[in-house]
Amino acid sequence: MNEDDFYSAGMNEFQKIIQEYQEKFEQSRIEAAMMDGAEQLARDVRALPKPRSQIRKSGYAHLLDTVSARKGKNGEVEVGWGKYYGPMVEAGTLKMNAQPHLRGLFKKDSNKYYNLILQRLFR
Repeated sequence: MNEDDFYSAGMNEFQKIIQEYQEKFEQSRIEAAMMDGAEQLARDVRALPKPRSQIRKSGYAHLLDTVSARKGKNGEVEVGWGKYYGPMVEAGTLKMNAQPHLRGLFKKDSNKYYNLILQRLFR
């Protein structure tokens, strides 16, 4: 093998690697992987313990049961509440202390969600 063949073979391999990464990092694959991580976070939030005394009332929907993941504008992936007052409970108000559940759970298990996203991207 002469020197020119050696370099062209190396460049061909490099080009294959670049094409493989381009395919893996298409916007739709990235969004799908992020959606998997967001859905797992939403499932974990819905699995948090709830006060059982209030749940038995008819028509009662606990705030944690309304948490879901969705795709927003411009390909953003959002995890949020189905109730308008969810952010108020999470962050608190002037008259009510914060009761964080979404942010705290994400901080605690963030590596789990990141690994899930990476596994989805690189399989």
